[in-house]
Amino acid sequence: MKIDLHDYVATTPDFPQKGVMFRDINPLIGNGQAYRQAINELVDFAKSLEPDIIAGPEARGFVVGSPMAYQMGIGFVPARKYGKLPREAVSAKYGLEYGTSELQMSVGSIKPGQRVFIVDDLLATGGTITATMDLVRQLKGVVVGAGFFIELADLKGHQKIMEVEDLPFKALMEY
Repeated sequence: MKIDLHDYVATTPDFPQKGVMFRDINPLIGNGQAYRQAINELVDFAKSLEPDIIAGPEARGFVVGSPMAYQMGIGFVPARKYGKLPREAVSAKYGLEYGTSELQMSVGSIKPGQRVFIVDDLLATGGTITATMDLVRQLKGVVVGAGFFIELADLKGHQKIMEVEDLPFKALMEY
């Protein structure tokens, strides 16, 4: 029986700063049935795009991407926060809805021509995902699509992604 995933998202107003409505997926990933359903829905979408590897930004992209990669029998590559990787890495800076940050991927973690499906828990302004797309391209990978548990539609992150590249896209919930 399909469940409404919205029932497993907690909302905290004014976090991490005033005016931000934080959508917390902890109740969703803490419920086996909801978590399995969410992962399965994204896997079903991603399979048709035939990715070779899944990529996800730190930290909640790991929570989405790792079980997807395991279920699909393919690898997972993390996009880490700046300074967390011990080997040579490529970098991409980006803006968030409440600040700026930088992501990195280890050189060699994506092979030239590999088909990459990018995932995260939430799409807001699109900065994190477009930075992840940039990292994939720096490593000569091919972004084949993107998926999210949640899209904050008013922040127009989907539009920002499409300005970079018209990609197959799936968000399980919209706020």
